[in-house]
Amino acid sequence: MIELEYLLKQYNEQKLSVKQISVLLGCSANRVTYWMNVYGIKRRSISEAVYQRINPTGDPFTVIPPKNRKDAELFGMGVGLYWGEGTRANKYSVRLGNTDPLLLSTFMRFLIELYGVKKDDFHFGLQIFTDINPMQALKYWCDTLAVKSSQFYAIHTTISGSIGTYRKKSTYGVVTIYYHNKKLRDILVGLLPT
Repeated sequence: MIELEYLLKQYNEQKLSVKQISVLLGCSANRVTYWMNVYGIKRRSISEAVYQRINPTGDPFTVIPPKNRKDAELFGMGVGLYWGEGTRANKYSVRLGNTDPLLLSTFMRFLIELYGVKKDDFHFGLQIFTDINPMQALKYWCDTLAVKSSQFYAIHTTISGSIGTYRKKSTYGVVTIYYHNKKLRDILVGLLPT
């Protein structure tokens, strides 16, 4: 028999997996699962278990409620930007793409100041046309967003069809901000109108 208090402590408080508990007890994982079922201890979903494994010390972000009018305005802008420009189709990360450096910087500030996201945890995608110099574009975005080139994925180049009006809006290409965290993505999607 495995004691209820022991299972609750190891599984719910210490966040150990069934396999880890079985190793501690020197028994099979099936035995641990059996006693969890007997006690009615709800099991974590696969995605919750994976999230726990990737973030063993807890969430890599902290929800910081707006404290003043300036924070409230940033919150409103951030949610509005995510609603209008964000990609919600991907269920595992926060994504927002645009050509406007001020818009991108504002969204990053929103995540940094109101969700405690570390600037080094952002990744970026850069899409350019063949008539844009890739190194110039990368340098521009690194300087403008004050981030490192190592945070960028490989530059995606699209063949230019003809000289068009995109040049006025996309002199240095389109940047997509990525913050890979399903839980924060779900929190932000939950703020949007349905």
